[in-house]
Amino acid sequence: MKYNKIIVTYEDGISTITLNRPEKLNALDANILMELAQAIDDAREDDDSKVMIITGAEGGFCSGADLTSSDSGINTKLPGVNRQHRIEPFILFGTVMKRLRNFHKPIIAAVNGIASGGGLAIVCLADIRIGSADAKFSAIFVRRGLVADCGITYLLPRIVGTQNALRLLWTGDIINAKEAERVGLICQTVPAEELMGTAKALALQIAKGPSTSIELMKRMVYEGLEANNFSVSLAYEAWAQEMCYLTDDVKEGVTSFIEKRQPNFTGE
Repeated sequence: MKYNKIIVTYEDGISTITLNRPEKLNALDANILMELAQAIDDAREDDDSKVMIITGAEGGFCSGADLTSSDSGINTKLPGVNRQHRIEPFILFGTVMKRLRNFHKPIIAAVNGIASGGGLAIVCLADIRIGSADAKFSAIFVRRGLVADCGITYLLPRIVGTQNALRLLWTGDIINAKEAERVGLICQTVPAEELMGTAKALALQIAKGPSTSIELMKRMVYEGLEANNFSVSLAYEAWAQEMCYLTDDVKEGVTSFIEKRQPNFTGE
């Protein structure tokens, strides 16, 4: 697929998606949402793609829904919006958010500027979030007289805790990277010029790992949080361990240990 509103690159097992509407602070309209959904599907189905990075073009990460666009992400009549899209909450917004939520590979958000509204939801849907010193975050909805959407009322309390989430939701305050790191919204703040290098170094480290065990651990962590049951998680781990023992990567892990060298995992 030819992309016009995003940039997709692939290197060393890493798919990087860059939201590319800098004149709109990478705001979300129907076109960029449809392209995002396709890019996520492509990364999901590509076995050579082990990790996904999401970032924004120069000037910002994503300012949320484009309220000035005639091509709204909830317009059911636009070309390309099909039945599958129409049955999702918020149409194309729900389509993208659910795809990110169900993405079985690691997602890293490299937040290079403002992330508000739907942009904040994309950040929250990443597994690891790194911010530049220029990053800013806001659940802006209340300032428009709206409730938070795109899954933020579910995601944010689980990331920053109930009281921090409600403070952000009720005020719509814009917080900087330092405060975002303090409350746990991001795990690391780096200088702007180091953001992509830091995100790619982490992504490469993960991409070189045993893909089956990494993807299973992602699934187990999220489903374990949902189940909140130690015995269930223990049983899940036992099943997942059996799945890992069927892979070549376990053989390589043991062999490399015996041979006192670094493992060369292939994802097989």
